[in-house]
Order: sequence, then structure tokens, then C-alpha cells
Amino acid sequence: MTETPQRPLRVLAAMSGGVDSAVAAARAAEAGHDVTGVHLALSANPQSFRTGARGCCTIEDSRDARRAADVIGIPFYVWDLADRFREDVVEDFVAEYEAGRTPNPCLRCNEKIKFAALLDKALALGFDAVCTGHYAQVITRADGSRELHRASDMAKDQSYVLGVLDERQLAHALFPLGDTVTTKDEIRAEAERRGLAVAKKPDSHDICFIADGDTQGFLAGRLGKAEGDIVDESGAVVGTHEGAYGFTIGQRKGLRLGTPAPDGKPRYVLDISPVNNTVTVGPAAALDVTALTAVKPRWCGTAPAGPGTYTAQLRAHGGETEVTAELADGTLEVSFTEPVRGVAPGQAIVLYDGTRVVGSATIASTVRREAATARSSRARSSWHGPTTPA
Repeated sequence: MTETPQRPLRVLAAMSGGVDSAVAAARAAEAGHDVTGVHLALSANPQSFRTGARGCCTIEDSRDARRAADVIGIPFYVWDLADRFREDVVEDFVAEYEAGRTPNPCLRCNEKIKFAALLDKALALGFDAVCTGHYAQVITRADGSRELHRASDMAKDQSYVLGVLDERQLAHALFPLGDTVTTKDEIRAEAERRGLAVAKKPDSHDICFIADGDTQGFLAGRLGKAEGDIVDESGAVVGTHEGAYGFTIGQRKGLRLGTPAPDGKPRYVLDISPVNNTVTVGPAAALDVTALTAVKPRWCGTAPAGPGTYTAQLRAHGGETEVTAELADGTLEVSFTEPVRGVAPGQAIVLYDGTRVVGSATIASTVRREAATARSSRARSSWHGPTTPA
């Protein structure tokens, strides 16, 4: 079951201005903890962030968070982390796209801002834990170690974007909504019962620092236009683009190809080469990936000691797929039981053992179906099952 502290804690509740974080803070206070609310100012110019009650980083969100804290009856502060956010999230986002990779800024924000900069500052000020409105569970084992698990309600599970947290960070994390098997409507109803004005506020789904939702336009403003060719698998030019950074692996729409495919079927982005500013397109079947290599692994506890079988999640709202994985010389080598499509370098792969989050890593390269047949066979023949503690 989710960890229930034996003593009241000094808790810093990160309040985005949305309904989830407000209810989480209210539950933490109701549980008897000494709660202080904090809203993170993540932009030197908050008006440049997405507006319209999105529940993230605008001036409007700061006011909503303050009003919620007043209703709950807890102290409230605004902390300026704009410089850290710009360096660790926004600039990383731009650099990853420039390099032909597809980053996840929400995952990076959790790693670098909420459970690094914020947590470190909280601990320095004497707080015991940081509380957020994420749907995930921290479970304490008999030996005192912590594990990160999926939320009770898989429909709302957010453990994927928390897969970067290590055991030290998990020891200071509270997720009051994680063991709640309720619909979002019920969470909103709870907020309304508590008198929280954010009860009907829309959820935030878009990238908070791209005000109009136009990612390609945002990147063009940072990187400038750079015309290049769109080619097919044979190398023939079938179109042009204004910047390879504006594409992602698996993309189908917005390609504006001048030459139709011989078979008349849709074509998808297969590869992005920032070196020669070329985008390669081809049929859907060419997107099938059988294996990948991932770097910068982070473990939610002890790192696996050898090869094992797991399930993996490749997108924040994606499903699970069975894999075999092994850590070798600091990189994670992963083979898929069945091919998967649309896997892009820069994305995170998060490994699970049942509901437990084993850890995550950043995808560096992939192997397509044809090139991986022999390698996959060798990997499967040498696998011995999970080696991490159950």
C-alpha cells in the first residue's frame, strides 16, 4: 500500500494552479501534515506562457494556486525558478530538436525542477517532503527502501514522467492522489466540496512554454529557417522543408510532399538527419523497431544486476510492450518481443516490473526490423528472467 508516514511531516506542496495539485495539497493538510503551498514561477515573462486556464505556469495560474491555498488554510509562496527552467528544460528542448531528437519537457521538468531544484531547496529549509498532484504511488518495503509504482487507476497513471526519480528523491515525495481509484470527475467533485475554485478548471495538456501551441513555429524562432530536402528510402527527393528540427519520427501529417508514393499509401517520417538537414520518409512498415539502445539510465532504486524481462512504456500516454533489457557499460540494451512503431531518439523508455517502475533512460538509437533479426534471436536465447528484487 502507499506509504503512510507515522508522524506529521513538514510538506511543501507544489501548486500549479490546477485541480490535481490543489486537491493533493488539501489531502496532505487533512492528513495532519504541516503543509506550505508554493507556486513555481518558471518564466521571466509569465504572459508568454500558455494562457486560458491551462493549469501550469501563467500569472492566472499563480493566482488560482494562491486562492486554493487560502481556502485550504495553508501558507503560500511563489518561488522564482525561471532561470533554472530556461536552462534545464527550455534550452534542453531546443537543443534536442536541433540534434534531430524528440524530447519530453514534462519529464525533464520533473527531473530537474520539481524533484531537484525544488526538492533541494525544500530540504535546505527544513521540509521533509515535496507533495505534488501526480497520479503515482511511493511504496515502502520491509527493509525501508522505497519503490515507485503505477497509480491505482491506470487511466490516470503518470508514473512514466516520474521514472527519472531515484530512491533518495522518492524518500521525500508524496503523491496523495496515487492510490485513489476515482474518475477525474470525482476529483473535481471533491475539489468543489472543499470549496476550491479550480474544480472546473481545464487540464493542461500542451507544452507550457509554447504560448500558441505551435512547436514548429517556436523552434523556427529559436533556430531559424533552414531549407532542406525530404527524400524517400532510395534517396530520391520528394519534397522540401524549412527545418529538419520541425519533424518527429513517425509523423504523417504536414509533410507536404510533392511526389506521391508509388503505391499511393501514406508516408511517414523515418529518419531525421541534422548533419545534412535531410528528412527521410517511407511506408509505415519501415517504422517497425525491434531493439534500441538508451543512455543516461536513472533507477528508482537499485540498478538491475543483469538481464531481465520487463514491460516498457515509450510515451506518456502510451501502452506497455514486453521487452528484454540489460545494462552494459552504462547503456541500456533493449529488445522488443514484438516490433513497435514510431520510436524516436530523445524519447524516454521507462521499464516496469509489474506495477513497479524499475527506471528510465533516454533512447539514443533504434534498430529496425530487418537489421535486428539475428540480434533479437541471440538476445532471447540468453535471457534468464528478472534479476531485480520483487
